[in-house]
Amino acid sequence: MHQYLATTSIGLENLLAEELNRLGVNDSQIVQAGVRFRASNELIYRCCLWSRIASRFIRVISEFTCQDDMDLYLSASAVRWSDYLQATGTLIVDFNGTNRSIRNSQYGAVKVKDAIVDHFTKKNLPRPTISKDRPDLRVHVRLNKEKAILGIDMVGGSLHVRGYRTEAGAAPLRETLAAAMIMRSGWGGETALMDPMCGSGTVVIEAAMIAAGIAPGIKRSRWGFESLPDYDPELWTQVKTQASVQSKKGLKQISVPIYGYDYDAKMLTLAKENARRAGVSELIDFQQMDATKLQRPESFQGGLIISNPPYGERLGTEPGLIALYASLGAQLKSEFGGCQAMFLSSSDELLSCLRMRADKQFKMRNGSLPCHLKLYSIAERDAAQIQSAAQEVAADFANRLRKNIAKITPWAKREQLDSYRVYDADLPDYNAAIDVYGHHVVIQEYAAPKSIAPEKAKRRLTDMIRATTQVMDVDANHVVLKVREKQKGHAQYQKMSTKAKTTQVHEYGARFIVNLYDYLDTGLFLDHRLTRRRLGEMAKGKDFLNLFAYTGTATVHAALGGAKSTTTIDMSKTYLDWAKENMTLNGQKGRQHRYEQADCLQWLEQAKGQYDLIFIDPPTFSNSKRMTGTFDVQRDHIHLMQHLKRILRKDGVIVFSNNKRQFKMDMEAMAQLQLSAENISSQTLPLDFKRNQQIHNCWLIRHCEVPSE
Repeated sequence: MHQYLATTSIGLENLLAEELNRLGVNDSQIVQAGVRFRASNELIYRCCLWSRIASRFIRVISEFTCQDDMDLYLSASAVRWSDYLQATGTLIVDFNGTNRSIRNSQYGAVKVKDAIVDHFTKKNLPRPTISKDRPDLRVHVRLNKEKAILGIDMVGGSLHVRGYRTEAGAAPLRETLAAAMIMRSGWGGETALMDPMCGSGTVVIEAAMIAAGIAPGIKRSRWGFESLPDYDPELWTQVKTQASVQSKKGLKQISVPIYGYDYDAKMLTLAKENARRAGVSELIDFQQMDATKLQRPESFQGGLIISNPPYGERLGTEPGLIALYASLGAQLKSEFGGCQAMFLSSSDELLSCLRMRADKQFKMRNGSLPCHLKLYSIAERDAAQIQSAAQEVAADFANRLRKNIAKITPWAKREQLDSYRVYDADLPDYNAAIDVYGHHVVIQEYAAPKSIAPEKAKRRLTDMIRATTQVMDVDANHVVLKVREKQKGHAQYQKMSTKAKTTQVHEYGARFIVNLYDYLDTGLFLDHRLTRRRLGEMAKGKDFLNLFAYTGTATVHAALGGAKSTTTIDMSKTYLDWAKENMTLNGQKGRQHRYEQADCLQWLEQAKGQYDLIFIDPPTFSNSKRMTGTFDVQRDHIHLMQHLKRILRKDGVIVFSNNKRQFKMDMEAMAQLQLSAENISSQTLPLDFKRNQQIHNCWLIRHCEVPSE
């Protein structure tokens, strides 16, 4: 009898202890991420072959106090390693954990390796060599604060490697975790089982192996204990033979249907190959299907739906996932009354989009990622309840969106626009702006007031996303979600993501690059569309200046309109480079087009050039670290005009725009500067922004005519 440590993921210790007890262990002791027990060779062989959720089985050969690397080295040196490994053999050391002195697991592994090698050299024996791939001896060390366990890996590698999966999807689920999910659900092969997003098939394959009584380690060709001096090949053959006979019998007896569905045909092909290698391909019905349109098979009565659906790191950037979970939940309630469902996700927020109350929930880990595993009972519903549930989501919002689209889309086509707004907080309960950018839709959610409960706000958001995808018939993966709050200064320049996905849109003959994911704003202010067109009409033969230029879209229109020269000024190098790309995209190159990275206010104070046409769209307020002091457009607009007048030619025009609500031009101060101001705000509001009259204001500024004497 030897002392053993069975390791597993944190949160599965009790489940592992129950499994080991069924295999014959009668003295299990639960520890963090594992179970301690004693076993004979026959029992440990059976545990290695049959455990579905253990990661490794370690034969404990030493336990000691480890305060520093010297304790580690001396304790490892005290083991008679020549009893476990021949001098000509190979080894590897796995080291898990750190403490105040040993802060690096790789360093700890090296110290143990040195102790083992020194044991052989002191006996004048050859040094064992290191082999990462197929070592004769795999040594395992677990360090927790000042307590260390030193042992030998009986498996020789992780037990999650069953041998049937040679390829996996982008986010593979470990076989041990898939088995743990099934065991947590209580399913044992009595009823039908389905994974509607099966990926490479891990969950359904593990379920089929459980139902058929197939030992999970039956395909493994090599075991760590086979290199130990006390290895008993006859006993091991006996254990394997019993498992083989049992699995053949189980394959013939199983009659429960198991379904594996996925939307991706390539993943289904991979899943079928994995199932074939596992020997359970005849037990699983694989089909290509959209999980949001899931239908209940005739033989699926009181069955279990179990899956590890996709989940993103940030909910706010994955509206496709919100729509997926919400639609899946609605479909389950409509089609699968009387069944159970279990889902694993790292996002509790995504699970809440299912709109189902969990009967049981567990905390688990998928690798290093903390996850929630929830089990739901799906209530039976009568025809009236099903019809009621099938009614359109957020019907009032959907109706308003549909009416807006019917009005705005034909206009946009006539205007040759493929980027426009279709909804802007029209209904107070659905507080967001929705913009079209070609084949993409951007939903900008305005932050809900504190008076609205977070759960209620979240529910409205998920309803709005689902309704938008349905009404606009857009792929949910082409929907981008952002939260818009009051911004100061250059907050729109702050990076939100790093997807670096750009697309092109068209506007009155101009083409622009937009980035729908990485920043709060996309690179194109849609409400300034008519202002930009007007600038193009005014620019022919003119020297044009664009201040606070952002991505240079106004410069593009001026250049296309025939401007003699353009000067583009912005504080951000990122957006100035973007402006250059926009100009190049429209065929505008040459020395007549200048770009300068500068604080526009400081640049204005020192500017000496003269311009015929100036466009300035300053922030409402700014306190950027790269600016001296603060800027408030209401307070400081006259100071701006003083400098702008100095560089404006006699017959020149300033187009002055800003987004401050209730902005008031100081007409008296303007008169003192001998400047006239004409409010053209109503002329610069396009159809898709007519509802929001105060989204911006726009003025034409000119030199006053000085009366002749």
